[in-house]
Amino acid sequence: MNKTEQPPRSIAEWVTFSIALLILAIIVSLVGYTWLNEKNQPPILSVTKKQTIREVDGQFYVPFEVENDGGDTAESVQIMAELLINGKVTETGEQQIDFLSSGESEEGAFIFTQNPRQGQLNLRVSSYKLP
Repeated sequence: MNKTEQPPRSIAEWVTFSIALLILAIIVSLVGYTWLNEKNQPPILSVTKKQTIREVDGQFYVPFEVENDGGDTAESVQIMAELLINGKVTETGEQQIDFLSSGESEEGAFIFTQNPRQGQLNLRVSSYKLP
């Protein structure tokens, strides 16, 4: 029998093998970490009104922030605003946020012709869809 002997591995081959093995271990670790810490929850959306209402040329700008505290991404997030003065809805507003991933927040503003400080302003998330 004729045995063919392979030459011993060079230092360059061992270094290359070690780097490839390290990269593979990092990728497997990141996938495992993501899988273990993934929130399997639907989107949990909340909207809050900012404190500063500004008036420019007879219009009142009401800033707001919408946040997704859930695990999944939400698309086409609808935010509604109703301004009640003396118990009656005097103005409404509607905003749409195209895309809101987990832990993300977006800001915007509603614009009213009547002063929101003279009534009650209700903000709410009315709908969203899953991607």
